[in-house]
Amino acid sequence: ETPMQSTPIFSPTVIAAAALAANRFVTFAGAVCGAGAKAFGVAQYAVAAGDAVAVNALGTTKVEAGGAIAVGGPIKSDANGKAIAQGGSGEILGYAIEAASGDGKIIEMFLTP
Repeated sequence: ETPMQSTPIFSPTVIAAAALAANRFVTFAGAVCGAGAKAFGVAQYAVAAGDAVAVNALGTTKVEAGGAIAVGGPIKSDANGKAIAQGGSGEILGYAIEAASGDGKIIEMFLTP
């Protein structure tokens, strides 16, 4: 098992448009990322609407999986901002550095712009 590093290169702050959970994909407008949508990055902690949150946008980050993901596999967002294996259509947001055995697992991923 690879030790999680979480090495962000760029972590801007956005104002949450809605309540956000930690380690989930966030849009450029500070909302929960939708299924297959483009994400700005991954929220680093949970916040309420109107609060500022640091978003890891480039580098590696911890992310919550919404299902099984293979090491090296492409990742997209599900409807709740969780990382899922990219199959078919949808924005590739990065690649898994660690495998996820299923929903709720925290893994490290490489974010791609």
